[in-house]
Amino acid sequence: MESKIKVLMVDDEAQFRATTQKILNRKGFETIIAASGEEALGKLGEAPDVVILDIKMPGIDGHQALQEIKKQKPDLPVIILTGHSALPSAMAALGKGAFDYLSKPCDIELLTAKIHEAYQYGKAPIVRQEKTVGEAMVPLEDYTTLTGDQSIADAIAQLKGSFTCKISTSRIMETGHRSVLVMAGGRQVIGIVAITDLIKMIMPGYLSAPKPSTADSIQYSPMFWKGMFSTEIRKKAQVKVNRVMSPAPPVIDAAASLMEAAYRMDVENVRRLVVESSGTVVGVIREQDLFFEMESVLSS
Repeated sequence: MESKIKVLMVDDEAQFRATTQKILNRKGFETIIAASGEEALGKLGEAPDVVILDIKMPGIDGHQALQEIKKQKPDLPVIILTGHSALPSAMAALGKGAFDYLSKPCDIELLTAKIHEAYQYGKAPIVRQEKTVGEAMVPLEDYTTLTGDQSIADAIAQLKGSFTCKISTSRIMETGHRSVLVMAGGRQVIGIVAITDLIKMIMPGYLSAPKPSTADSIQYSPMFWKGMFSTEIRKKAQVKVNRVMSPAPPVIDAAASLMEAAYRMDVENVRRLVVESSGTVVGVIREQDLFFEMESVLSS
């Protein structure tokens, strides 16, 4: 088993440090945090593999910290985080030995890819071990869920939350899952609710009913449609989720390969698969998870 990449995250914003440590640890890194440049220099003895360093900090700022890090650990890669207004400052840091810089807010997937790139820089090429489905999936605990007896209004609120940043600070964001799993009996997945399910739900039955033969060529007027959308969603706000949800996604084993997951999504025309380990649901693998692995393969 490969050892974890140890990341030293340096930032004076407490929320950023806490949330980033949580996210990176969940993604398989070992994360050390420091609240200042001074504290970061004291933690170089913990032998980090990569440093993430904010430019603007009280006391020793990012430039001074970078200079001292490079003096003590010349080969330690440092990634700078900066705001758009400070891009010239970040670019100047490249001339002082920084590996690269990222503008904030920074997507977590981009940050993790950059950490891997920095870690491999200057090292002898290694054979990349392809992940299993279980290693690439989103754990069930991190996926948005509800129960079948909750209302459509509940589902819309949950689904809206999945479209916003699950964890966000001024420097980093983690996006959601664009769907909601419907659960029963603990970890049993009985269905899924996505935007397409809600669109189908608000369609009045008479729109799809056969028209009289004399009306085949009649076009609905703008007045016919006016206000219909709002009326239908309000009428159906308290409908139970189990009347609207789509069937549960197909199941795949956590030990399966990513190619098997890709094949299943392709031939079964689905965008996600429920992941099980020893018969227990442990997560979901989505098409975007496979996409991120494609990018990772090409950048390794």
